[in-house]
Amino acid sequence: MTPVTVVALACHALLGGGALLALVRLARGPSLLDRVVATDTLLVIISASLAVHAALTRDATVVPVLVVVSLLAFVGSVSIARYIGGMLLQSATGDGRDVGLPEPAEEREGRP
Repeated sequence: MTPVTVVALACHALLGGGALLALVRLARGPSLLDRVVATDTLLVIISASLAVHAALTRDATVVPVLVVVSLLAFVGSVSIARYIGGMLLQSATGDGRDVGLPEPAEEREGRP
């Protein structure tokens, strides 16, 4: 076996193990946030495996797919973070109203 084959095998084995662990976390949960983080981790592992494949085979045709998967992971993470942040702000009031952004600490300290 050549050194490049050993490195490729090691990279794919580590990425496959990480993907398997992310799938376990995705299946077991227990909360929505755990599943979201597992999905984001899985998309990052897919991006990394595409980059490793492109680097080892010197194939540049994989790069557009890599960009699309990376953008999908980023947009999905930001969307879920905004959604969960909105849920937390709504639950902080207790009456179900949307309170918007929290006030800075300096403004709250001056109030009685």
